[in-house]
Amino acid sequence: MTDLARESAVKSYAAVDLGASSGRVMVGRVGPDSLELTEAHRFPNRPVRTPEGLRWDILSLYAGVLDGLRAAGQVDSVGIDSWAVDYGLLDADGALLGNPVHYRDTRTQGVAEKVWATVPAAELYAATGLQYAPFNTLYQLVAAGSSAQLAHAERLLLIPDLLTYWLTGEAGTELTNASTTQLIDPRTGDWSYDVAARLGVDLDLFAPLRRPGDPAGLLRPDVLEETGLTGPVPVTTVGSHDTASAVAAVPAVDERFAYICTGTWSLVGLELDAPVLSEASRTANFTNELGLDGTVRYLRNIMGLWLLQECLREWGDPDLGELLAAAAEVPALRSVVDAGDAGFLAPGRMPSRIADACRESGQPVPASRAETTRCILDSLALAHRRAVLQAQELADHPVDVVHIVGGGARNALLCRLTADACGLPVVAGPPEAAALGNVLVQARAHGQAGDRTEMRALLARTQPLTRYEPQGTTAAWRSAESRLSGL
Repeated sequence: MTDLARESAVKSYAAVDLGASSGRVMVGRVGPDSLELTEAHRFPNRPVRTPEGLRWDILSLYAGVLDGLRAAGQVDSVGIDSWAVDYGLLDADGALLGNPVHYRDTRTQGVAEKVWATVPAAELYAATGLQYAPFNTLYQLVAAGSSAQLAHAERLLLIPDLLTYWLTGEAGTELTNASTTQLIDPRTGDWSYDVAARLGVDLDLFAPLRRPGDPAGLLRPDVLEETGLTGPVPVTTVGSHDTASAVAAVPAVDERFAYICTGTWSLVGLELDAPVLSEASRTANFTNELGLDGTVRYLRNIMGLWLLQECLREWGDPDLGELLAAAAEVPALRSVVDAGDAGFLAPGRMPSRIADACRESGQPVPASRAETTRCILDSLALAHRRAVLQAQELADHPVDVVHIVGGGARNALLCRLTADACGLPVVAGPPEAAALGNVLVQARAHGQAGDRTEMRALLARTQPLTRYEPQGTTAAWRSAESRLSGL
């Protein structure tokens, strides 16, 4: 292939990737054996506390998307992924009825118990396969049951579907994200009609289901004018739950792998062909969310780098590199906390709350920022170990390697500690997995990428990866786990 032909075979895709603290528009250039990703625009995602509670500033996010598309320049397609569970409500005219509620809002406190009084927790898990989390969409809808907004709503759109609707005027519900609502049957990939009926959830609020790769419309004329793009520009449905996109970008060479998608959360698990709906799986709080090509993301949510992010915010954002270097010198496993404890979910006072947890459990209280940081990273590595081991046992799916993707792949100390804790090699990267998965699904839909195996092989050839071999034995980690489980 000549250089000119090779260049003409390269296409550009805009990946809108929204996280809990920031959003960005990335441009992926995909060719026959090339994959390049550049950042076109980054913008903050700052929730707002109103008299009614904690809300997402969805208009600011949409403005950031438009600015990003303008900065991206002409592209062959656009795809959107974001965090899960949250939604916007539209009236009969398609107008938004209010800023979407933030999943960290307190309105779902005590709601799960009301739900379980109608659909017992074991039945709910057997039907939907979703782990208990207080902010699951189902609990949010039950909490909003008597609200004026819900009473006047004609349409419910999950966050990436809402932004897609504003870009195209066409409404849909993307399946990988819908599977986090606790209203999808992971065996069929369709709604769990019985659960919805028993709990009074109107499934007609949801737009028709879409799957990754499905067309989602064209950018509207006013969007083209706002962004300076020349139409037609298609919007392509991707794995709109950012974890689904990130797992699609795990550069694995076979099926014997575990993944850890790190960022604000750590999502630790396996890629399976079928859900695991056993009672043991429910009590271990593993979830069955849907992924690319009908796969199941069998995973557990762990609090993740949220713990460190909140500490950094409290400390006035000190230099992270220096802090991690100091933390590496702190003795290992001096103090650990349960990184899955819902007590760490809310923002504010994180260093003090970690200190309190150590004090209450009779462990040494971190006396410096470095000691607090080491406590967090040791605790995350320990939680990663626990989830990787339990997932293998519950799914009867052994693994040979752990892939860490997302922002935490840049944290060498966390990657090294995870390898040591799990007793398995860790392959770190790519850090921009969600955006890359977003881009590759678009590329595949437009005839430029093959199946998941080929997508992953392309990632392995083109993206920088770092391998960490486990050091020593796992004895100290087993001891720390026993100490933590005995608290």
